[in-house]
Amino acid sequence: MEFTTDQKLYAEIVQKAWEDATFKQELVANPVAAIEKFTGKKMNLPEDKTLVVRDQTDESVVYINIPATPKKSVDVELNEEQLEAVAGGIEGPGGCTPTFPFPWIPTLPELY
Repeated sequence: MEFTTDQKLYAEIVQKAWEDATFKQELVANPVAAIEKFTGKKMNLPEDKTLVVRDQTDESVVYINIPATPKKSVDVELNEEQLEAVAGGIEGPGGCTPTFPFPWIPTLPELY
């Protein structure tokens, strides 16, 4: 399975936050500035959007993310690649099984 540029960037940001407590604090406090500093590129975040980062590393807490209500219900079947990912999965650091793109957060805006 090939990762997109956004997926790779997301993974790099998470890895950096896991390894660098100062970066994690900056990312939570001011995500756009922290990501721009990390990548060396300006983010093109739409004016009507806000980027929010929550530190969910406390293993004694269960977090539930409530996404926006879907605008249109679509009955879609999974393609072969998606079925394979669901059936076999991939294991990431800490035993978590990430799915890309993450369905509960929008993709990162392109960096320019």
